Amino acid sequence: MSDAAKRLLMEALGWVVLVAGIAALFLPGPGLLLTFAGLALLSRQYAWAERWVEPVRLRALRGAAESVETWPRVVFSTLGALAIGGFGVLWIVEPPAPSWWPLEASMWLLGGDWTGVTMLASSLIALALVAYSYRRFHGRPDAVSALEGEIDEADEDWQEHHPRLHRRDEEE
Repeated sequence: MSDAAKRLLMEALGWVVLVAGIAALFLPGPGLLLTFAGLALLSRQYAWAERWVEPVRLRALRGAAESVETWPRVVFSTLGALAIGGFGVLWIVEPPAPSWWPLEASMWLLGGDWTGVTMLASSLIALALVAYSYRRFHGRPDAVSALEGEIDEADEDWQEHHPRLHRRDEEE
């Protein structure tokens, strides 16, 4: 495969992953992680994407740290990931529409097997992220404060390189 073809393929993949990440911010799935991955791929071609990689990575890590701050959060994060996986299994098994379903039976569980597969993949990724976050951040205030320090430094760097945007925020 030629360099141009590889570059085009990586750019196309970057856009697909970025759009999927933005969608997953609102839908079930690892939105910030996918957004970060898409930006990381696009940062090879675009300076604007390179500027966003580090802030998004740090915000994703902050979200990971917050998801395991307390035991209820760990439990709810885990149960949420398992629920997404359970719905994925439901989509793959495709049981018949229940009697209470108000629409046509053909409108039951739209999307088919691939919807279930992507939900299962999202569930596995989410469980892996909970485990990673738990090991890295739970009960480790030093790791959380180091992350907050990195975020503060990145914010200062951002404000330094974007003074017009910073001044506009201060005026409001």
